[in-house]
Amino acid sequence: MRKDKSGRRNFIKMASAVLGGLSLTPLMTPAESHAQKKLNVLCVGAHPGDPEFGCGGTMAKYASAGHSVTFLYLTRGEAYDPGKTFGEAAALRTKEAELSCSVLHAKPLFAGQIDGNTVLSKEKNEEMTKLILAETPDLVFTHWPLDSHPDHQVAGLLTLTAWIKSGRKFRLYFYEVNTGSESMEFTPTDYVDISDVRDRKKQAMFAHKSQGPGDVYNGWFRTMEEFRGLEAGVKAAEGFVHFAAASSSTLIV
Repeated sequence: MRKDKSGRRNFIKMASAVLGGLSLTPLMTPAESHAQKKLNVLCVGAHPGDPEFGCGGTMAKYASAGHSVTFLYLTRGEAYDPGKTFGEAAALRTKEAELSCSVLHAKPLFAGQIDGNTVLSKEKNEEMTKLILAETPDLVFTHWPLDSHPDHQVAGLLTLTAWIKSGRKFRLYFYEVNTGSESMEFTPTDYVDISDVRDRKKQAMFAHKSQGPGDVYNGWFRTMEEFRGLEAGVKAAEGFVHFAAASSSTLIV
């Protein structure tokens, strides 16, 4: 259901006053915003760099607002360079992830799966659910499962399963990466204005030197941020799909 525009503007004003302009549409409802609760925010990515590139600006804003932010990487990016052993590649990309998280004031965690060989199974669902619920998250962000990269698919579906097994105890949002090339048919329900943290997000992205961040940023993410900004009416934004059961949907009027 399309949200009423006048109501959306009222929500923006309310959220801006309470959260420092965090959300353009309701990542939190007005009642939750007024409570000023410290949130546990968890962002799941298939590889080091995925959460930073996909929603690093939003995570920076949550951290700056005093909320706890954790990045849970499904793998350590072991397979990115055929010229390195998995151990060498994992060590390098783990250091990059730790540096990037320090920029965003996030805590890094690793789920222990292997880059390029991630598994979606009953056992892995149980393992991932335990990891996610151990963080007692209020909000969880993860890959949009309709993606050309199998690891992204697995990360998104494992997180979705954890949400179901938890009894839908946390809010679940999907983020995009390289839309058009990887994320497919992604239409945001929610936006976050990242105009004031864009440089910080870029610094976190560029901590992943092994991934050629300059080319990736200039070739994809700069355009994505500005396109989502145009949709939201700001300079730069990140878009999300809020996944919720119909019975828990909130109509903003």
